Amino acid sequence: MLAYITEPDILRWKKEGRYDILSRVRERNVLWSGDRMVSASGKRLKNCIYLCRDGSSFLCEIYNTRPLVCRNYIPGSSELCPLCSDKK
Repeated sequence: MLAYITEPDILRWKKEGRYDILSRVRERNVLWSGDRMVSASGKRLKNCIYLCRDGSSFLCEIYNTRPLVCRNYIPGSSELCPLCSDKK
């Protein structure tokens, strides 16, 4: 499957009946590369397909069942995160 999705993520989503998540990540064919996400063609993505804007805030559409890579993510640790600074 995709580089940032683990087998336990897949099994959990199947158990939860979240085939919408599985089909959407397959359609987008997104890979985790270092500290960024890229399409299979190598195009750098600006954010996650499940990150949506709610006014001035961002929300995760699948927060309660997000993949392990997201559960382990430290805000500000990547260029993907608005909290990231150049002073690492």
